[in-house]
Amino acid sequence: MTFPRSRLCVLLGDPSGIGPEMAVKLLARPANLGAADILLIADTQALASGQQIAKHTLDALVVHDLAEVRFEPGRPTVLLQDTLGGQPPEIGTSNLASGRASFQALELATVAVQRRLVDALLFAPLNKHSLRLGGLTQEDELRYMQERFDVSGFVCEFNITKGLWTSRVTSHVPIKDVARLITAQGVRDAVKIIDSALRQAGVARPRIAVSGLNPHAGDGGSIGMEEIEIIEPAVRQLQAEGFDARGPFSPDTVFIGARRGDVDAVVSMYHDQGQIAMKLMGFENGVTLHGGLPVPVATSASGSAFDIAGCGIAQIEGLQEAFNLCVRMADARRKEMA
Repeated sequence: MTFPRSRLCVLLGDPSGIGPEMAVKLLARPANLGAADILLIADTQALASGQQIAKHTLDALVVHDLAEVRFEPGRPTVLLQDTLGGQPPEIGTSNLASGRASFQALELATVAVQRRLVDALLFAPLNKHSLRLGGLTQEDELRYMQERFDVSGFVCEFNITKGLWTSRVTSHVPIKDVARLITAQGVRDAVKIIDSALRQAGVARPRIAVSGLNPHAGDGGSIGMEEIEIIEPAVRQLQAEGFDARGPFSPDTVFIGARRGDVDAVVSMYHDQGQIAMKLMGFENGVTLHGGLPVPVATSASGSAFDIAGCGIAQIEGLQEAFNLCVRMADARRKEMA
């Protein structure tokens, strides 16, 4: 049975970083244009900058409004914007103009999702400080999209490297606030949401390790009680519900077994607990997937990298992996609906 090609919305990310270069390089690969229909939302000057740095000009179908969007095989459709006021982006620094351009492109992408013009969203690296300068008031872009899509349930960033997935109970919050934000419900939500996403990605029965919060997972209560009072009871309840959840494991060793292949995913308690390990294992190929939203939303694990912006040396394998994951998940959803 045949089904229509998935439609993927692509964003340039922060115009002052490596995002435009990465997005152009990604869409310069013919195989990617053959894998899905592409809608690229881009400021005119940011796109021109990306093409100049990448040394490639996209053969694009240009439109100026969502109502005009259509697709042609083998060509990206580019919805041009003028958020930079006709001025080239200031390369290599966080600034208001680029923040506004990236934020408004993200806003328009959410409208494209709501109108069902696209099945998934992929963005090149954004910069959170620039986004806030440009109008973002939420904790991060995930919480922004949660509000835009009116999602009331738990949402979470997944980080994926070489087939290993992570989710976390808390995310972009100060370390001083982490302990009070660890709850049994939060642990259960973080396990359930990554279990669901792994199944959508083709893992039949996900094996999930849950990290402790404290050194040595509390060492029997001598270095903290969160493991005994919160995390372990949550894991036992998950097991009773049929989830293959294990732990809590000591945070400094849980990734050793995970890297060996003992589990499919690790649930960490806070951002750096998982991110440091994952980026050491494969920063260049890492993917960030936003879980709990109505469509797949992904990006590369690398940031806006202002220090190398404009040099033409940005690697795109992480963004390629994110592209592949978005297409795979969008295709699976289309098959389910066919």
